[in-house]
Amino acid sequence: MRALRALRPFAHREYRVLIMALAISIFGSGMWAVAMVYEVIHLGGGPLELSLVAAAGSAGLVAFVLAGGIAADRVPQRLLIIGVEGANLAVIATISGLAVLGWLQLWHLALGAFVLGIGAAFFFPAYSAILPRILPPEDLLAANGMEGTIRPILQQAAGPAVAGLLVAAVSPAHAVAGVAACHLLAFGVLNFLGRDLGQSRPGSGHTEERAKAPLLQDLREGVAYTVRTPWLLWTLLWACISVLFLIGPIEVLLPFVVRDQLGGDSRMFGFLLAIMGVGGAAASLATAWFPLPRRYLTVMMVCWGAGSLPMAAVGIMDSFWGLALALFVFGATDGVGMVIWGTLLQRRVPPHLLGRVSSLDFFVSLGLMPVSMALAGPAAEVVPVWLIFLVAGGVCPVVAVAAMIVARMRADELANPLDRAVERGAGRGTAQVGK
Repeated sequence: MRALRALRPFAHREYRVLIMALAISIFGSGMWAVAMVYEVIHLGGGPLELSLVAAAGSAGLVAFVLAGGIAADRVPQRLLIIGVEGANLAVIATISGLAVLGWLQLWHLALGAFVLGIGAAFFFPAYSAILPRILPPEDLLAANGMEGTIRPILQQAAGPAVAGLLVAAVSPAHAVAGVAACHLLAFGVLNFLGRDLGQSRPGSGHTEERAKAPLLQDLREGVAYTVRTPWLLWTLLWACISVLFLIGPIEVLLPFVVRDQLGGDSRMFGFLLAIMGVGGAAASLATAWFPLPRRYLTVMMVCWGAGSLPMAAVGIMDSFWGLALALFVFGATDGVGMVIWGTLLQRRVPPHLLGRVSSLDFFVSLGLMPVSMALAGPAAEVVPVWLIFLVAGGVCPVVAVAAMIVARMRADELANPLDRAVERGAGRGTAQVGK
């Protein structure tokens, strides 16, 4: 029965179409991560040029993610998702054509990465907002668990692996052509989505007057809702602190831990990151097998807080398997928390605000990632690496407990049940959604 629970979203035609297109698209994104690197190298670029191209993609995402959230609440999400995939196809096809003809330059790659970043800024708020229109509430946890499973497998493992094979066997240009083929297929699949998806619903707040309202008013409305909703506000504050304290050490300092404490090389580092990804994928899939916990906020915050504790010991570990276990636990607990978090946004945030609130989540998280990575290196010049990991792994659980107390999460989740009883009642009224 638990396996059937995880597969229940596939009973809905529109979900099957959407998740198939998403899987193909993120597989292409995984290929692009490798193809772009070797195109830069093929053009004579080095670390600086590669950093500029990668930064262009991040800049596009961060700069436009709030606008993407506003658009997801104003524009039919179906059209937005198809439009983004069409733009991705146009960008990658152009880069592929220039590469085949020998006309590709580094600025083409940087501009293409920037546009792809903008596309992601519009795609993911729209995807988050359209899921509740496709699936009944009791199936959203399984759908988010499925996404949390396929993303690391396809984007972090399979996509890069296939692109690496194409680069080695033929050329980087052929790998880029493979990315274009993925986006072409995803674009074609998305056109099978029902034409009424993502349209405004009576009483949803998505009216013509709202479409004519100033953009800043829409943004203020999303921020105001977040600020006056304690569980949402304090979860985002916890996310800010965790990103600031953890991402930099993991991305910047962990390679040196592998080298200096374990005597490992890039292969060992890559394998350890893969173990962390496997932990996240396995935990996401496992979460999809079960109903949403009755104490959903408590489970989410305990997973995130307790899951950060093993990172406190990373700086003193001299055992490969000990470090691998710490990263697996961190990835697994993060996966459980993220699946529950995505489901809560879709079930507790009003539909007409979901795109903006989702984009605020992205903006808060992504905005502090480069700050964390920029601070980690200089910090390691001043204090020992083990102390940086100790502080990072110790601060996050403390903040998680503080967030639970200040936001009164235990009382909130009891006052707003989303448990099995609710699911049984909701199933009868939404059985035909998406069919």
